[in-house]
Amino acid sequence: MSEPSSAGRRRGRGARERILAAATKLFTDQGINATGMEQLTSVAGVSKRTVYTHFEGKDGLVHAYLRQLEDGLLPAEDDDGDPREQLLTVFDRKPRETEDPIRGCPFLNAAVEVPDPEHPVHRLAAAYKTEFSRRLAGIARRAGARDPEHLGEQLALLYDGAVARATALNSDHPGASAREIAVLLVDAALAEPARQGSGGPPETGDRTGGRPR
Repeated sequence: MSEPSSAGRRRGRGARERILAAATKLFTDQGINATGMEQLTSVAGVSKRTVYTHFEGKDGLVHAYLRQLEDGLLPAEDDDGDPREQLLTVFDRKPRETEDPIRGCPFLNAAVEVPDPEHPVHRLAAAYKTEFSRRLAGIARRAGARDPEHLGEQLALLYDGAVARATALNSDHPGASAREIAVLLVDAALAEPARQGSGGPPETGDRTGGRPR
C-alpha cells in the first residue's frame, strides 16, 4: 500500500524533526503513557510507517525525545564565570510565560512512567541524574569545596525535591526556597575549616602576653 498523500500525511525531509517536535509537546503536556501513536502521528502529520522508519517504536521515540533534552538541561561544564554562582544558577528559573501546569523534570517523569529499572528509558533517566550530580561535583571542585562529590549529590537531591514539589503544587515557590537552601549548603562547603584545638575565636594578640593590637 502506498503512503497516504493527503496534507495531513507528509513525509520526506523534516519528518523526523516533526515527529520529535510532536512527541516533545505531547509527552510534556500529557505524559508518555497517555500519548498514543495515533494521536502522535496525527499531530506530526505523518503515518505510522514513517514513525517506524525513523524510530524503533514508541520506546525508541521516547529515548530520542529524552536524549535531545540532555544538553539543554545539564549544568554547563565550561570554566567561565564564578563556580559558586554556577552552582546557584542551577536553581534559577525564568518566570512562566503561560498558565500551563508545571510538568517538572522530564527525566524524573519518564522514570516514574517507565518504572522497570532495566528498561532502556528508565536507564537513560538514571544515567542523566547521575551525570547531573557529577557535573555539579565538578563545578563544586573548581569552587574549592572540601567534599565536592558530597556537595554535588546534596544539590542534585535538593534540585529534584524542589522540582517534584513544584510539580505537585503547580507553584514556582519551591524553586525559590531551594535556592535559599542551596546558598547555605554551598557557602558551608566552601568555608574554611575551623581551626583545630580552638575553643574560641582566633587570637588577635601576640604570644608575649601583650594586649591585642
